[in-house]
Amino acid sequence: MVDMPRKNDEPDVSVIIGAYDAMPYLVRCLESVEAQTIGADRMEIVAIDDGSTDGTGACLEEFAARTAIPTRVVRQANSGGPSGPRNRGLGLARGRYVFFLDADDYFGEEALERMVSMGDRAGTDVVLGKIVGVNRGAAKSMWKETVEHADLYSSNVKFTLSAQKLFRRDLLVRLGMSFDEKLKTGEDALFTMEAYIRGDGISVVADYTCYYLVGREDRNQMTKKGSYRRRFDSARALMGLIAEYVPPGPRRDALMVRPFVITLLPQFGPGLVKQKAEVRERKMALAAPLMNTYWTPELGRNLKVNERLRLMCLAEGRLDLLLDIAAFLRDKKEPELVRRGNPPRLHLAYPHFGEGSVLPDRAFEVTITEWVGGRRIEAPHDRPRLSLARRVVRKARRTVLSALRTPRAHRV
Repeated sequence: MVDMPRKNDEPDVSVIIGAYDAMPYLVRCLESVEAQTIGADRMEIVAIDDGSTDGTGACLEEFAARTAIPTRVVRQANSGGPSGPRNRGLGLARGRYVFFLDADDYFGEEALERMVSMGDRAGTDVVLGKIVGVNRGAAKSMWKETVEHADLYSSNVKFTLSAQKLFRRDLLVRLGMSFDEKLKTGEDALFTMEAYIRGDGISVVADYTCYYLVGREDRNQMTKKGSYRRRFDSARALMGLIAEYVPPGPRRDALMVRPFVITLLPQFGPGLVKQKAEVRERKMALAAPLMNTYWTPELGRNLKVNERLRLMCLAEGRLDLLLDIAAFLRDKKEPELVRRGNPPRLHLAYPHFGEGSVLPDRAFEVTITEWVGGRRIEAPHDRPRLSLARRVVRKARRTVLSALRTPRAHRV
């Protein structure tokens, strides 16, 4: 590990814990911080009790009184969401890095040591440590390998935008970054995506489980709460952020996949079929300006067929077609695989395949790897067709090279 010099005894990392009615999960959370192999002298805890009523604040103060880790506890009135406590903690942090630890979750013992070491070695501003779910799901696609410098646009790091990352504090201070307290969901995605885009590099620690994401039995988690309107607010904010910092083109399209697929599209899944007509119409109205502003056909080429079709229906304002596709998905039907075109292309025959211009055949084309009925479907990778001029030049070059390889006695 590379030890970086510290100024004025600043800790290597500040662990920021925002807690609201977190008992008894908080006990294990704090134990996991105390067990960190990085050592008490290299970290600090900044804990914000956000108006808890279950003894969370008292637990934090008792821990602070006995632990060797420098710990500051702030008790405040309930703010209504995780952003306020995180911002308060960030304002008090002194570490070279900060880590936002949710009070329900806990660390692997070597988590901070490994992530700080990675950040120092690679010189990156954001370090992702492998996350696994406990009684809940967790994203997996970004943990295939440890990477010192991950490419934001081509890798899957853009699909993990939770705040549970190691951030270089200098980046956050320099850019004046904070969590948007007006958003009631998706505020961590906005914060993390900005750090990804504007920071100096992203690293991934995938060979050790750094973070355990816990599903509470009482389901008292902000991610479980709120109306569908909050999801549209989150999608709108994230799309706007991406558009602000990334010019139109393939790189923007690559990042826009995340809010379109993860935030917006679940509002138009199989459950849409049984929702009330007024809810469907309201969702269509909320989606329309997002589709008009940010949707591009090129973005659609990065999606699975059923994702692309549903978003195209949204873009065209065709709730009737969208409901047919949603019902097909609800019934767990499998689309027929069809070869069509010249050169032949693979298509998945979801409802309305081959019917008209609103959803043309190319909308049903397989452009990325898909799984249908347990079968892996690969998109064809054709070599780009050369222009006539380039074909003529290439043929002439081959002729010249062939002549040069011919023995002198046989040359004409």
